[in-house]
Amino acid sequence: MKKLSILIGLLAAMAMAALGWAASKPGPAPNLPKAKAFRIVRSMSIQARACLECHRVETPGLFADWANSRHASANITCLDCHQAAATDKDVSQTHFKHYQRSDNKWGTAKYRVPVSPVVTPKDCSRCHPDEVKQYSRSKHANTLTIIWQIDPWLIKGMNSDFERASGCFYCHGTVLKVDKKGRLTSATWPNTGVGRINLDGSRGSCTSCHTRHRFSVAEARKPEACGQCHLGPDHPQIEIYTESKHGAIYNASGYKWRWNSAPGTWTPGVDYRAPTCASCHMSGAGQVLTSHDVTERLAWEIQAPLTIRPSRFKPFPAKTNHVVERKKMKAVCLNCHGQTWTDDHFARLDRVVHEYNEVYYKPAKKMLDLLYAKKLLDKTKMFDEQLEIEYYELWHHEGRRARMGAAMMAPDYTWWHGFYECKKRFMSFMREAKHLLKTGKPAHREKVPNATGSTKRPPETYLKTR
Repeated sequence: MKKLSILIGLLAAMAMAALGWAASKPGPAPNLPKAKAFRIVRSMSIQARACLECHRVETPGLFADWANSRHASANITCLDCHQAAATDKDVSQTHFKHYQRSDNKWGTAKYRVPVSPVVTPKDCSRCHPDEVKQYSRSKHANTLTIIWQIDPWLIKGMNSDFERASGCFYCHGTVLKVDKKGRLTSATWPNTGVGRINLDGSRGSCTSCHTRHRFSVAEARKPEACGQCHLGPDHPQIEIYTESKHGAIYNASGYKWRWNSAPGTWTPGVDYRAPTCASCHMSGAGQVLTSHDVTERLAWEIQAPLTIRPSRFKPFPAKTNHVVERKKMKAVCLNCHGQTWTDDHFARLDRVVHEYNEVYYKPAKKMLDLLYAKKLLDKTKMFDEQLEIEYYELWHHEGRRARMGAAMMAPDYTWWHGFYECKKRFMSFMREAKHLLKTGKPAHREKVPNATGSTKRPPETYLKTR
């Protein structure tokens, strides 16, 4: 009995010592997330394993994103997306140097594979053919083609090439180019613009919404994904959404919603309580199928100077019927709203469109054309005369805000940021226009600073077939 007591005492002492050692052993700080362990033991080529093992050390953040992605769960590796043919224009020449290293056992010649830093929709189409086909016919994928037809900043060369590269093209996309050494140029890369034109001929960038290297469907479903580009004085959709009831509900309870439901199964009333941008414009709901063509479900082209049907938008006519698309959008709304509520909302939007067109835009455009005809304004440049700026902002800023605010149920944007500002701008425009007509004296022209951009339209932006 005495021996048993001694044995129990010794065991207890050993346990206490072990606990004390464990408590004193340093561990991760409590405010840091645990790193996910990804065991590279699955079926993959030795070259694919080399990529992962090297990036695990060289770019741990990138590797961690991939390791937590659905791609990793499906055994989709770096090479499945980045591997290129040796003759491809966008093969990274600098990456070959990583196969000449002595400090990394995975950086040797036997693992050498040509890769491209640019993953294009054509690459993604190997696994996602329907999504890429839908995206390719959307305004998103073709937005660079569109702005080179209608945007005076480009057509008239009213900003510098650098201002475009560092501003406009981050959202609209660049025409990718390589230098004499085969390296992507800094003027065109890095870029994830939604309308980027790639060296393989494809248009767009899937990572504009599904960011590298997690490619999260949850991330793309949240309004912040769209708010990267759809914000500011000319198209403040993210601000409009935040003001709306939908945005208020999202801000109050969105953190509790189920964002990771499989594609095609994300359901209103089950996974989320109020819609986001994706819910209305892309995601499936009820009998309405998911689509990566944001041109669908639209009955009006409310970003254009004169509001028209999408099929009549000359820079990129939609291959849709506005009656059919309005029914689709209404069907999405009817998952949460009644028929009368839904019908009345769109009747109100149509009235806003009518009043903007007839009361503000058409009279201003008629006056502008008259001033040009009488040589009181000069068409050679744009924005070098005050009335050209007034006219531009009437439709491009407050006119858009009035229409978009009505479409997304944001009354402050419809009125104070929209029609109220339209009135001020319209009155100012007409007052100065009438003064020019009365005096017959041409408007003062002021040199626009840094108006040095090329006016040559890139040949890649022309559509061969449509």
